[in-house]
Parts: sequence; structure tokens; C-alpha cells
Amino acid sequence: MNFDVLSIIIGLVVGVAAVFLFNSATGRNAKKEALKILEDANNQAKSTVKQAVLDGKTQVYDLKLQAEKEIKEKRSEVIDQENKLQRREDSLNFRDENLTQKERKLDEKLRKAEEKSAQLDKMEEELQSRIDGQIAILERVSNMSKEEARQELMEVVEAKIQDEVAVYIREQEEEAREKAAENAREIIATAIQRYSQDETLDRTVSVVTLPSEEMKGRIIGREGRNIRAIEQATGVDLIIDDTPEAITVSCFDPIRREIARLSLETLIRDGRIQPGRIEDVVNKTTKEMNQNIQKYGEDACFKLQIGKMDKELVKLIGRMRYRYSYGQNGLEHSIEVASFAGMMAAELGLNQNLAKRAGLLHDIGKAVDFEQEGTHVELGAKLAKKYGERWEVINAIESHHGDVPAKCLIANLVAAADTLSAARPGARYEGIENYINRLESLEKIANDFDGVEKAYAIQAGREVRVMVVPEKVDDNKCTMIAREIKDRIENELTYPGQIKVTVIRETRAQETAK
Repeated sequence: MNFDVLSIIIGLVVGVAAVFLFNSATGRNAKKEALKILEDANNQAKSTVKQAVLDGKTQVYDLKLQAEKEIKEKRSEVIDQENKLQRREDSLNFRDENLTQKERKLDEKLRKAEEKSAQLDKMEEELQSRIDGQIAILERVSNMSKEEARQELMEVVEAKIQDEVAVYIREQEEEAREKAAENAREIIATAIQRYSQDETLDRTVSVVTLPSEEMKGRIIGREGRNIRAIEQATGVDLIIDDTPEAITVSCFDPIRREIARLSLETLIRDGRIQPGRIEDVVNKTTKEMNQNIQKYGEDACFKLQIGKMDKELVKLIGRMRYRYSYGQNGLEHSIEVASFAGMMAAELGLNQNLAKRAGLLHDIGKAVDFEQEGTHVELGAKLAKKYGERWEVINAIESHHGDVPAKCLIANLVAAADTLSAARPGARYEGIENYINRLESLEKIANDFDGVEKAYAIQAGREVRVMVVPEKVDDNKCTMIAREIKDRIENELTYPGQIKVTVIRETRAQETAK
């Protein structure tokens, strides 16, 4: 429509122009030219109209194709929805039919059950009637009432059942004990086999080696000013005796002792030993030590993959690197205990990360026991509570030496892992003299009791076997002797791990055939 109007306007304009030229021109040529222009204009207008019509038809065709395509897509979507609805309807019909069949089956079973119940009630009445008749006959024959017969029968049955129950309980206890021991051995063996930590013997070092005897004088300094500066800056005591080319560092705090040792080694290498230089070296060494301590703690947590932990607690874990017990490094021992506890927890289906966390922190009190009063168990429990550890971790710390009862399986696993780590070959160092004295003390304590025939300390002092005279000691007294020996060992001796006390009483009859 727009093209038609445009064509008319163009024709009018061209026509007006042609008439104007026609009227204003003179001569015949002007008229012909005007006619020619008018004819060209008409032709152009017709051509424009045709093109406009053609474009309109093309546009209408495209719109029609697009509309047909949209209609086809909508029809396809409607068909898909109808198919889905049909399938859902079929599924619902199938379920409804199944439910109907199940209801019919349940109704049938209920009917049969009611019929059977009625039959059982009838049979019970008949059986009760027969029993009542037999009871009446028995009462006449035995001259006993029903209650008297019941009482006598109950006494016989009770006595028999007691014997059977006692035997059954004993058998079940033995079977459970055997299975528990077998499972425990398997779990512990698996944990030990999987843990691949090297067995190393690491002892505290309190001696600094000197390159020459002349270095002793330089360390002492004029009128002892250098040695006083070192002792004041580090808080240790330096013992300079007749030992050639060596100085002994003495301090109850292992961190300060290590700082003093490293500072001395730095000063000896540097050669400049004077109060000002000593203070600078000690400050630098202390800063590096704090960084190393934090790194040791972070490395231990990362190695065990135990998750986020308070930074102060991580620092205390790092301090265990410089704590030793019977020559066993505290940090390595804690990592071993964490690994053993985690492996055993995994075998038992418990929380492995929680077990490793409790194992790593079980001796955390040893990081501060040289600074604060109290046992490492008490201090460790306080630290765990202070930094928000879970109650299972706190209980594992409190109970790993038997100070309080274990309230969860993880606490028992940590105690077992602690014993494994301390008892494995090469874990701890003990002088041969102390070792022999400890074994002799164990045997002496056991032999002090009346009725004891022989006593042997076995398994490197971790078990005491006591033989008693059967004529003097009965079974009950065996238990009392074992308990009293255990109490005396705990009160009188200092020892790593645990000591098992076994009292054996046996009677042997022997004859010789000639």
C-alpha cells in the first residue's frame, strides 16, 4: 500500500514537471522531449509499482512460512505432552491395578489368619481341658496339690537351668575373648605393618663440640664476661670442665637448651665472641627457633591430614620436637601414635581423623610440663579444653595412662597406640644398668609376698610371671596377690608403658612306674 502511494506521488510530480516543461518550451522539440519524459516517468512508476507488489508478496510468503513453522513446533510440543500424559496415565493405571491385587491378597491372608486363629483358640481350649484333667489325675496319684507340684518342678528346672546357663556363659565368654583377641591382634598387626616410619634412636644432645681448647678461653672471655652474657641471654648453665674440646649445656627447658646450643655453634663458626654479638646471635636464633617450631607443628598436621587446628596448639605440637622421653622424640612419638590410632580406627569403622587428632595431642602436656606444675596428662587435658577440642580428644588425653576411665573407643585406641609406639624395637633408649635394676626390682617385689614360690620378669620387663604354692594360696588369694603386686609396682617403680602381672597356681600329681 505504501509503494502504491509513493508511485502516485512520483507520477504526479513527474507529470507536473512535464506539463511545466511542455508549456514553457517553444517549438516542437520541446513538446516531444516533454512527452518522452512523461512516458519515461509513467514507465518508471509502473516498474516501481510492480516491484513493490512483488516485494509485498515475498514478505507475505515468508511470514506464512514462519507461521507454519511455529504452528508445527507447537503441534509437536502438544503431541509430546499428550504422549507423556498418556504414559503417566498408563503407569498410574498399572500401579492402581497392582495395589488392587495386593489388597485382594492381603484380604485373603487376613481371612485365613482369622480362620487359623479361631482354630488355634479352639485347640487351646481342648488342650487346656486335657491338661486340667491330667493335673487332677496327677494330684490324686501323687497326693500333692497343683501349687506344690509346680514349686518342686520349678526348683528342679531352676537348678538345671543355672548349670546350663553358667556353662553357656563360660563358653560364650571364652569364644568372645578368643575372637576379640584375634581381631585385636589382626588390627594391631595391620597398623604396625602399614606404618613405615623408620626406627631411629634419637637422644638429647647437651654437649657442644669445640674446634680447639683455645676456644674455651674465648667463650669464657675476660673475667668470664662472655660466658655470663651467654647464660643470661639463653637462661642455661654452661659447664666447662676438663672434658677436652667440649662444653656441656645444662637446662631443664629443652627449647632454651637448643637455642643455647645453636647459638654457641654459630658463635664458634663466626669467631666473634663478645657480649654484643652474643645477644644478637641469641635473638636471631630464638626467632629462627620459633619459626622452626611453628613449621614442625604445621608439617605434622599436614602429614596426618587432621584438618584445621588452633595456631597456638600447632605451635605446642612443634615444641614436642625438642622433648624426649627415654630417648624417644616426643613429636615423632606423637605422630606414630596418631598414625597407629588412625589405622586401627579405619579398620574398626570409626572416625579416622578424630583418632589421629587424639593420638597427635595425647602427650601435648609434655610441651609445657617443664614450665607449669602438674602432670603432662593434666596439663594436656587443660590445653585441649582451652583450645576447644572435642570431648573424645580430651578423654583420650586423660585416659591414655589409666588416670581416668576411657569413655569412648577412640580413647582405648590411643592408649593401645601409645603402648605400641613406646614398645616397638628401637623406639626408646634405656641404659643397661637401669634396665637390669628395673627387672631385679620387679622380681623382688613379687618374691616379697607370702606363698610366692618363684617370680620371673619377662618380655623386657613388661610382664611379671609369679608362681605360687598351691597349698598356701587358693584361687581367690591369687587375685589379691596380683592386685597387690600391681599396686606396689605403680607406687615404687618408674617405668615406660605398662607392666602385666600374671599369677599362676597349679597342682601337679606325679608318680613314677617302676
